[in-house]
Amino acid sequence: MKKVTVLSAFSLLSLFTGADAEQRFGIDQYLALNSVAEISVSPDGLYVAYTVTSNDLKKDQTRDTVWMQPTDGGDPIQMTASGSDSSSPRWSPDGRYLAVLSDRKDEITQVWLLDRRGGDAQQLTKFKQGIDEFDWAPDSNSMLLVTEDPTPADLDEEERPNPRPYVVDRLQFKEDYVGYLDRHRSHIHIIDVSSGDTRQVTSGDFDDSEPAWSADSQRIVFVSNRTDKPDRNRNTDLWIVDVSKNGDEPLQLTSNETADASPSWSPDGQFVVYTSTVPGSLPIYAIPQLTTVHIATGLSVVAETLAETQVLSARYSPDGQTVLAITEYHGEQNLVRIDQTSGAVQSIVDGKDIVTEFDITPDGDLYALVSRPQLPDEIFDVGDVGITQISFVSQSVLGNITLASIEKHTLQSEDGTDIDTFVTFPPGYKKGKAYPGILMIHGGPQSQYDYGFDYEAQLLAAQGYVVVMPNPRGSYGYGQAFAEAIIRDWGGIDYVDVMAAMDFAIAEGWVDEDRMGVYGWSYGGMMVNHVITKTGRFKAAITVASATLYAANYGHDQYQRWWEEELGLPWLAENREKWDRISPFYKLDKVTTPTLIAGGEDDWNVPILNSEQLYIALKRQGVPTELIVYPGQGHLLDVPSYEKDLYERYFVWLKRYVNP
Repeated sequence: MKKVTVLSAFSLLSLFTGADAEQRFGIDQYLALNSVAEISVSPDGLYVAYTVTSNDLKKDQTRDTVWMQPTDGGDPIQMTASGSDSSSPRWSPDGRYLAVLSDRKDEITQVWLLDRRGGDAQQLTKFKQGIDEFDWAPDSNSMLLVTEDPTPADLDEEERPNPRPYVVDRLQFKEDYVGYLDRHRSHIHIIDVSSGDTRQVTSGDFDDSEPAWSADSQRIVFVSNRTDKPDRNRNTDLWIVDVSKNGDEPLQLTSNETADASPSWSPDGQFVVYTSTVPGSLPIYAIPQLTTVHIATGLSVVAETLAETQVLSARYSPDGQTVLAITEYHGEQNLVRIDQTSGAVQSIVDGKDIVTEFDITPDGDLYALVSRPQLPDEIFDVGDVGITQISFVSQSVLGNITLASIEKHTLQSEDGTDIDTFVTFPPGYKKGKAYPGILMIHGGPQSQYDYGFDYEAQLLAAQGYVVVMPNPRGSYGYGQAFAEAIIRDWGGIDYVDVMAAMDFAIAEGWVDEDRMGVYGWSYGGMMVNHVITKTGRFKAAITVASATLYAANYGHDQYQRWWEEELGLPWLAENREKWDRISPFYKLDKVTTPTLIAGGEDDWNVPILNSEQLYIALKRQGVPTELIVYPGQGHLLDVPSYEKDLYERYFVWLKRYVNP
């Protein structure tokens, strides 16, 4: 295999010397970490509000609280009580209020107002079904709300001894963490902040989401699939409604055959910038690209300078001359500025700084949520000559911890295609020594590994493993052809790519080929299931929330559209070979690898039946295996004790079989 030079690297940590033993990143440190999200900078630029998610280990649950960080330094200020969940902080444009979503007083989630002049929080909304999204109007007088239509259960005045039955008549009738879907849809309402009066501005048998105000507070652009049979396609379009007129009907702004999403207005109200997937590939693999639509003509233009680059969170600068956006490209997640006239792209934050969110003041002061290989997300002031960290949420936990180092490498797969892989080295790594290695495969498959802090890689590296994290074909960040190369070939070319990454790590002398494990979650777990049916070179496998017998998922998981688009209806004879050929279930007789299997009891993304089928097949054949099912959990675990239990089981399993 041809090797390609290292693109970039963090220097390897040198050995600690002295009497004090080094402290490594462990499960307790992971559970003690608080994560930062949902940043919102005040209009005067003096504060950045944000949500902190933390683990309450005594109550065995996670909690969200809202904090405020002074931008000129100083200690953060807690804005909401710890006993309730509060999130989504949004400053009013006049700077008077900080609004949050909160279940304060054990109520359903509503919008609450925190007055900067002082006083207790004030409840603004009183919807029995609660509020999902909100956003201030630019004039600060009103607010848009997104909420589902109330169900009979929401309107029940008295508690029922048993829940009402589910009544299902939709094609798309399930969603993980939501449950069974009915005809109660998400719609947009407007609330007057002073009086509390509300009115509904969208309706109908379709869901409306991602609304955004025009600068004059007169119009709202939103995303909706209003086709005749929305459950059969992914065709979301942008719609505009004039909320200054009662009862005004929404007007369709875009008519792309696939997904238009994430709209944001230009300051002059003439354009909307958004992401659009270009027709031509299967919709689920199409890369969201930066697109601008002219309101008056309806003409949409895709940014050629970012062709085939996934774009996130696009919005106009305050002067309307440029568009700010996050781009996902080649293992980086950059903050860029795109000139509205020329299309020229300027990187603002790039390289090993991974941008997950950003916000900007009316005067153009820019703040971003940035992660680094050894730093979880923190708030940074983005200046003209560099970025400065202003929040230090993780410092109390990680300040004395010796963390693993990360390098990015490019190698060539079997057919000559360049593949990026990130390699995480244990603390105190000794060059020239081969360590036990873990092939860690990402989910999606439409995602990528990057330079951001990866707690799972850190946990495994702290146990003494070199962790190999490739971006195989199917990943985003490498163009449309790269992303769609795995269509109807799951476990095919992507298997070749991940194995090439592991061979590369062996050839470089980092990994001992006689001590290797493989691990993945979701699509990563599905790939693990393919790996163990194709090779016995790994001493242990860990597969979480994975699929095994694909046809068994149709009608049971939430992906009926995806299955039909990619493989066709499973009961038709002409499609059966497609389903069976890529399903690991029919190759499980070849498995010899000791395999730890885990998943959530209530996972409707990748249902637990897959893990059960894999477990019983391996058990019947005498392959060492265990099945761990976490009660009441969906696709991800959100109970701290379950997370602790799972990672402890990882370490025991790997110690037993990979590194005895």
